[in-house]
Amino acid sequence: MKSIVVFCGSSEGNDPDILYAAHKLGYVLAKRGITLIYGASKIGVMGKVAQGSLENDGKVIGIIPEFLKFKEVCHTGLTELIVTENMHERKLRMHELSDGIITLPGGYGTLEELFEMITWAQLGLHQKPIGILNTSGFYDDLLKMLRKMVAQGFLKIENYSMLLVDDTVEGLLEQMKEYEPITLPKWIKKDQV
Repeated sequence: MKSIVVFCGSSEGNDPDILYAAHKLGYVLAKRGITLIYGASKIGVMGKVAQGSLENDGKVIGIIPEFLKFKEVCHTGLTELIVTENMHERKLRMHELSDGIITLPGGYGTLEELFEMITWAQLGLHQKPIGILNTSGFYDDLLKMLRKMVAQGFLKIENYSMLLVDDTVEGLLEQMKEYEPITLPKWIKKDQV
């Protein structure tokens, strides 16, 4: 993987372990020569990931829609800043530029980004590894809900298994490196991917 998009909160939350893990992820990506693609904020969990990469000579590309440029306090020290017209274009550019996806703690926006990417994978629109860095068990309840969806027949176990989860940066990146995508759904033709 040459580039990874990281979805996470523009708030810091109240768990210092999450901020530490975000900074460490940025650091590890930089040290491995992996470009960080993210939401362009200099604050919150987003800011910590960028800081971890930039402090270690990593390449960081921020992508932000025009209307959020000031609300999310746009980082001015990035390798590259891409400004989009809207949220959908932002996610599409993030997807286009990345070889993998990692989700850290965040709010509604973070979940929406994660679920859009996993839905696209389920539909066969991409075969990139999608991971959750589950620091301090932040996503335990969400994962429990997803297992309930499997148990009640709303989600296939194969699609649940596409989501890679680890509580360490190194463990998650190793899973992503070893990831083998499931075969394409029968209703998706190869020329549609």
